[in-house]
Amino acid sequence: MLPSNRVLFTAVEGTLLDSASASSWSAASEALDEIARRHIPLVLVTSGTRAELEPLRQKIEHGHPFITESGGGIFLADGYFTRRLEGAMRVARYFCVPLGRPYAEATAAAEELAEETGATIVGYSQMTAREIARNTGQSVRQAELARQREFSERFFFAGDADAVTADFERKARASKWDIIRDDPFWELRSGNDEARALRHLMGLYRAALHTRLHAIAIGSSARDLPLLAAADHAIVLPRRGQDFDPALSSKLPKAIHGDAPGPKGWNQAVLTMLEDS
Repeated sequence: MLPSNRVLFTAVEGTLLDSASASSWSAASEALDEIARRHIPLVLVTSGTRAELEPLRQKIEHGHPFITESGGGIFLADGYFTRRLEGAMRVARYFCVPLGRPYAEATAAAEELAEETGATIVGYSQMTAREIARNTGQSVRQAELARQREFSERFFFAGDADAVTADFERKARASKWDIIRDDPFWELRSGNDEARALRHLMGLYRAALHTRLHAIAIGSSARDLPLLAAADHAIVLPRRGQDFDPALSSKLPKAIHGDAPGPKGWNQAVLTMLEDS
């Protein structure tokens, strides 16, 4: 790994990819080639699972660290940093620095909260890939990858949900679990933190490269705010078919705004950044 004065962190969904397809990155290929040529570390950040991210990593030949499940874990290839990684554990062919609580704890907590509140929930851990696909619109293959969770559980409320969701959410937060509402699945997690993951990795890079480094982050939606706010410089892309997310515009007044959404906008923004540096 050769020294660079910057590290590029990018949200994957809606930014480097414009769909769930791991092939929709192709419009960003010129910028990907250029940052590889310049030896600029590219850290992929996803709300999805490690299994969901792997097809993209293989296609773009990505060898740098990546962050999964909205900051649940940091994954690094063996030997990427020569120094010892405090708190890291071996996971498959990677070293993982876990920030979120493990999946087994999340599934157990979801079941306990359901029992305490009288809710009936159905989680990914209880569903087949085909059932998840039917509820999300994903392909069965995509749903199978999404099932392979490590730091969060997704679930939906069955039956009369209105009577129990508020109590479920209140008890979850009292037990230090975060609840993310979505349709149709909610998500239960604890400790997942993209900003903390960015800061942790930047500490490792600075120690390894012994040079002044800047973190640059690219995102497009409110869910990317923790990552963007933690970086030294933020680049915000418009959402597909829409303007810029107002949550980002108000919170990141100094951010650079890209001209186009998705991988095309990502490509333009990265090449412009490199020209201006």
